[in-house]
Amino acid sequence: MSKPSASHKPRITEENYLYYYYDIPFQGSTSAGKPLRKLKDITCPYRGIKIIPGTALRGFEKNLARCGNSQDIVNLLGQYYDSLLPTEKSMYAIFKDFSMLNPEDNIKNCLQMIYTNCLTKLKLEEFYVLDEVDVMSRKLSPSTALKLRHKTTRCRQIILDNKLQDSFKRKTFLASLDEIIPNENEREIFNDIKNKALFLPTSGSSKNAFVVKYSRREQEEAARRLFIGSTGSIEHVTPESLGGKNSIGNFLLTTADGNRYRENMPLTEYIKRHPKIPSYMQIYIDDVIRNIHEGGLKGNETYPYKIKKKLMEESNGRIMISLGRYKYTEEEAAEAVKEYECRWNKYNERI
Repeated sequence: MSKPSASHKPRITEENYLYYYYDIPFQGSTSAGKPLRKLKDITCPYRGIKIIPGTALRGFEKNLARCGNSQDIVNLLGQYYDSLLPTEKSMYAIFKDFSMLNPEDNIKNCLQMIYTNCLTKLKLEEFYVLDEVDVMSRKLSPSTALKLRHKTTRCRQIILDNKLQDSFKRKTFLASLDEIIPNENEREIFNDIKNKALFLPTSGSSKNAFVVKYSRREQEEAARRLFIGSTGSIEHVTPESLGGKNSIGNFLLTTADGNRYRENMPLTEYIKRHPKIPSYMQIYIDDVIRNIHEGGLKGNETYPYKIKKKLMEESNGRIMISLGRYKYTEEEAAEAVKEYECRWNKYNERI
């Protein structure tokens, strides 16, 4: 299935919204994580906010279609303010201030008013990361370092030229790093450099990047983006590209933005970027346990034990969650799973 052009996008649904905004599949390789999507009132283990369930999307879209001006947009987004991510909250504050002075105006005009200033700041943010990449390149062999400097120099030229037909693309730069084959003894430092490059600003991590990206979009799309970043998404703890299994024991329910921004970054590196992740993970698992005690996640009672082990392995011991609140021992949880599977098999035999 090819991705339609922006002018031919279908109606945004729970099934396709991540595909169009984050390139994260809703099903496919994460279909085993469906039980996690049914959990209620879950804290994102990456961002520490309450995840907006995907089922809320339909109501949001219906209300968004009725919004005609900035005041309408602010009123709608205000209902979800507590679940908005930091960058999204910053943008909401900007929209709110704008609507107070221009209640009948369009959010798109707000973004265009501050575009030039935000573009300048965004370039500086990009340069800061590229500078750090160049500094790290000093640890590489001269031949490998030169190849890398060629990539970063080209990026700087694109950023300074600011031509719409040749604008800086974060994804393109990250992909270009895979074209460099480092020597065997410098693979570790080169991987560190690639992880550093992941910190290039995105619309989810930088207010300036958000303004630049959405200043040419309609207000409905900008408003939708603030909402969608906080909706639920299934995340591989060990990335699929690195051999991670497509099983619930390797899945977390996170916000779409938290999932997207990690990409294939090792969890240890992601924790450096977001030091509160270990504490957020504990809140997450406590929320999962509460759901299980209330009758949720039937047939997956061993999930807390599986994800605890997986997180400890992937984080090199940085994440050590407690299951002290869980009513099942590991043996009892396994027995509960067997009983559920037995009942399910008997039910299938009857029908």
